Parts: sequence; structure tokens; C-alpha cells
Amino acid sequence: MKFFRVLYAVYAIVFFAVFLLVLTPFIIIASFFGKIRGGTAIYRICSYWSDAWFFLIGIRSPIIYEAPHNPGKQYIFVSNHSSYLDAPMIVNAIRQPVRALGKVEMAKIPVFGFLYRNTVVMVDRESAANRAKSVITLKSVLKNGISIIIFPEGTFNTTEANVKTFYDGAFRIAIETQTPIKPVLFPDCIARLHYDSPFSFNPGKCRAVFMDEISVEGLTLADTKPLKEKVYHLMEEALGRYRNSAGFSTQ
Repeated sequence: MKFFRVLYAVYAIVFFAVFLLVLTPFIIIASFFGKIRGGTAIYRICSYWSDAWFFLIGIRSPIIYEAPHNPGKQYIFVSNHSSYLDAPMIVNAIRQPVRALGKVEMAKIPVFGFLYRNTVVMVDRESAANRAKSVITLKSVLKNGISIIIFPEGTFNTTEANVKTFYDGAFRIAIETQTPIKPVLFPDCIARLHYDSPFSFNPGKCRAVFMDEISVEGLTLADTKPLKEKVYHLMEEALGRYRNSAGFSTQ
């Protein structure tokens, strides 16, 4: 059984690399149109890539809407983070212009790093100045009518809890820009690809759950902590519910 799982993981990774190489010329061309138009075009290319890749590797990605979703509306999406599969799920599930906040280290990966730099707002968590700069960039993205997505946990959740403690950043930006928050859950990513090994990769269902939007109208920075706690509890409860309903296992 372990042999077939390793074989599948190699198959999936090879196709990932092949698609990336095939799409690289189109990504380079799109990059000449700037961070806004070009970045949005690259994001759309990645969405089509995820459709093809998921089909070939046997990942089914049903989308669940707990409330009506308006793809023409600007949001600050917040999501749980437990797997390297979270990123492909973002471009597969969110079919509107969006930019993610991501760690700067990923930009060092050959070829992939070029795509990453053109679609992600990078942050160096070790630098206070860089963190402040990334917040300014995210606000600029919002001013250009593009949504953003942030993992409020900051890094992979390696705990036994459904979600770990949230940072303030996403919620401060939401209040300061008066942009509604939209939680998006990926309850199955860690079951498909565990964060501790690429050879844990296996085919199957990988759901995306769009929860109801959370208004921040009229809130001030004094409301950051209550807002953060509200979103945390909503996401924690919902993740538990979806994982329990699926007989969830990370093994």
C-alpha cells in the first residue's frame, strides 16, 4: 500500500512540474502587463491549471456555499492552513481576482518562484519593516478592487485543534479598509496531503466551504480582538462539523 502511495505522489508531483513548465511562457507574457492586470491574468491561468491537474490526479474539489456568494464583491478571505495543497485549492475554488499573503521563502523555488512573485504579496515574518510593508501592499491591492486571502494562523497548523490561534493582521486590515471578511474552509487538504511528507499524497475529495460573510461596518480597531475571536470560533466549529461528517482522518 505504501509503495502505491509513493508512486501516486511521484505521479502527482511530476504532472505538477510538467504543467508549470508548459504554462511558464504564458505566465511570463502576462507578467509584462503589471502586478494588477498581469497578476490577475496569471491567477486565472493558475485556476485553469488546477482544474486540469486535479482531474489528472484524481482530486475532486466540490464547492459548498453555506450562504449566497457574490463573486463580484470584494472580500478579505480567511482560511485554515494545514497543507501544501491549500494553495492549489485557493486558485481552484476562488474564481475572482484575489491575492494571497505568503512567506517570502517560497519565492526562492526555481521556476515556481517566478509565478509566486507575480501572484502573491510576500512577507518576511522575521522583519518588522517587511511585515509593515506587506500590510501597505495588501491595502493597495484592495484599493485596486482585488480581494485578498490571508491564513490568520500564520503557518501550518501542526496542533490537534481544528485551527490554532489567529494573528490580528487580517482583522485589522478588514476594519481599517471596511472590507467584509469571508471565511473559506479547506477541511480535507491535510487528509489528501499531510504537511510533514509529500509521499502522504492520495486522491479523493477535497472540499472548499464558503461561509457567510462577516460585516465589519462601523467597527473600530478596538473591536479587533472580539472580531478575531468571533471568526475563530465560527471557523473552528465549522471545520469540526465538516470533518466529523466525512469520517475525517489524516492518516
